[in-house]
Amino acid sequence: MAIASVEVVPYALPFREPYVTARGTLHRREMVLLRLRADDGSEGIGEAVPLALRGGASLAEISAQLRRFGDQISDAGSGSQSARFAAELMRLSAPGRCAVLTAWLDLAGHSHGVPAWRLLGAESAAPVRCNATLTQAEPLHVAQQALAWEAEGFSTFKLKLGGPADTETVEMVRQALGPEARIRVDANGAWDVERAAEVLGGLEEAGLELAEQPVASLEEMAELSGRTRIPLAADESVSSPDDALRAAKLGACTYATVKLSKVGGHADARGIAARLPVYLSSALDGPVGIAAAAHVAQVINEDGEDPGLAHGLATQRLFGETIAARGCELDRDMLHLPEGPGIGVAIDETALRRHRL
Repeated sequence: MAIASVEVVPYALPFREPYVTARGTLHRREMVLLRLRADDGSEGIGEAVPLALRGGASLAEISAQLRRFGDQISDAGSGSQSARFAAELMRLSAPGRCAVLTAWLDLAGHSHGVPAWRLLGAESAAPVRCNATLTQAEPLHVAQQALAWEAEGFSTFKLKLGGPADTETVEMVRQALGPEARIRVDANGAWDVERAAEVLGGLEEAGLELAEQPVASLEEMAELSGRTRIPLAADESVSSPDDALRAAKLGACTYATVKLSKVGGHADARGIAARLPVYLSSALDGPVGIAAAAHVAQVINEDGEDPGLAHGLATQRLFGETIAARGCELDRDMLHLPEGPGIGVAIDETALRRHRL
């Protein structure tokens, strides 16, 4: 099977409400849809999500990278395409690699008539339990968000911290949800060690499930881990299997959260999971990225010990619109994979034209 053409489509989806974190505010999520078309008529789609609030490659840069990738692959003869594919893949940013590898996985699934999770080696597929994602706001508004998610069947809640009312926010959400709810917090590396120890020390009685990326570096997290009883999870500071190995050696964290666009796709996601217990998270992906992550979730915990944590893949609920004619479906807090070969997503071409950049 040879790649006959490559299409790169930048697009954006609007949020229902502004998405606010300690790193900034987004009103829409800009992404890149990638299409690989094979000479046998099959097609695969992938998605690159620029990590806009983290200083990564921009939408324009990723789009240019993927167009260059497409030009190089299209110019290669069928006999040399595999070598060119591998060489050009390594020149891409992590979101670009994620898009290509997802599209290739989807293409292979369509070509062979099997779902992506089977190609990844999973023996079966099941719905994926997800956490609620609450945006940073005044404590009362965050508590109202939590109650809205709870009414839809969610039992794990992720709060964005790093503002002036962190303790009050957690306490108000705990009071609103009661003692059985699982609450995790995410500061996106906004604190130094002293501030993190102070805030988390004041929250230990709230019974937090974990604290995600409270400080910026693994070294800081290793220092902090000795000063709090709350389990720590790495996000921004673990973006490769080598990072995960270093985190484990430092004793920096109990878990890592894996975003496919952050780490470069499913292969590195599995490499990280082989070194640390992980849960998958969305980088505010569109429907293609969410489906890809849901397929990876089927196999990633078969590679090691399942930490039993909800995955952060319910973020499609944050968007006001979609480009999917068929995609993952949320039923309460369970994310169901779409049926069909590959990752199972079908694009609504009219919606894609409307949201194209």
